[in-house]
Amino acid sequence: MKKKLTFFGVVLVALFMVYLAAFGIKTSKIKIYGAPDMRFGIDIRGGVEAIFQPVGISEKPTLEQLEAARAIMETRLDQRNITDREVTVESTEGYIIVRFPWKANETEFDPAKAIDELGETAKLTFRDSAGNVLLDGEHVLNAKPAKDENNRDVVSLVFDEEGTKIFSNITKKLIGQNLSIFMDEENICTATVQTQITNGQAIITNMQNHDYAKKLADQINSGALPFSMATKTYSTISPSLGTGSLKVMLNAGLIAYIIICILLIGYYRLPGFVASIALTIQIAGQILALSIPQM
Repeated sequence: MKKKLTFFGVVLVALFMVYLAAFGIKTSKIKIYGAPDMRFGIDIRGGVEAIFQPVGISEKPTLEQLEAARAIMETRLDQRNITDREVTVESTEGYIIVRFPWKANETEFDPAKAIDELGETAKLTFRDSAGNVLLDGEHVLNAKPAKDENNRDVVSLVFDEEGTKIFSNITKKLIGQNLSIFMDEENICTATVQTQITNGQAIITNMQNHDYAKKLADQINSGALPFSMATKTYSTISPSLGTGSLKVMLNAGLIAYIIICILLIGYYRLPGFVASIALTIQIAGQILALSIPQM
């Protein structure tokens, strides 16, 4: 009896995973994305090409500066789960080329709107109450939402070696005073320095909720560039394969799946049926692993 219950339980799990993979679940509280919500690659659906050029500097940026900007832009794309992308440094001209695909639910292919996904491209600075720049955002290695020891939402900051030394001196002088974070000339956050921070790891408290903390962390990450970046030009990229190729691949995969299941069940009977269920769970799991991060 237990074996039968276990067997039917596994079948129900397989059916549920297939449903999730095919349709997903979207309610006011739960959002699980399925295959239709996947962000297809540039070769399947096309996308956007944008050229970013440094602004606010008198000289052409060095290769090291451009590479630092490229790394941060890739981190920004990773945070938005845009994995099929190209970020290329053109050191001769001193700009960065970014190519990435359209969102799954994109119906109006507007390159200018799509570029907004990359977040702010302004320069990040830390300033005192008088407006003096004390630290550049290029020294921020990472910013992310987190929880403190009291389970309250905060933003965690990590600085590089030079930034750690500068930030230690800043926090030593400004204990009890305000320290603000600016995106160009826009104040995005003001916090009161509680103590000197010497280990290069700081937290920003008094976050309204997790979403607020995540938004601030994303802004800090996107602005942690050695210089400001402005979009020079942008254009639409046509797919090299297209949706027709995707349909062919999907049909081929479905036919192969059916043939394998028929052969397994026809030759091994019940063990073959069990193997087919395992194969179904594996395929559904792989689809969910690709589609769920699209949120």
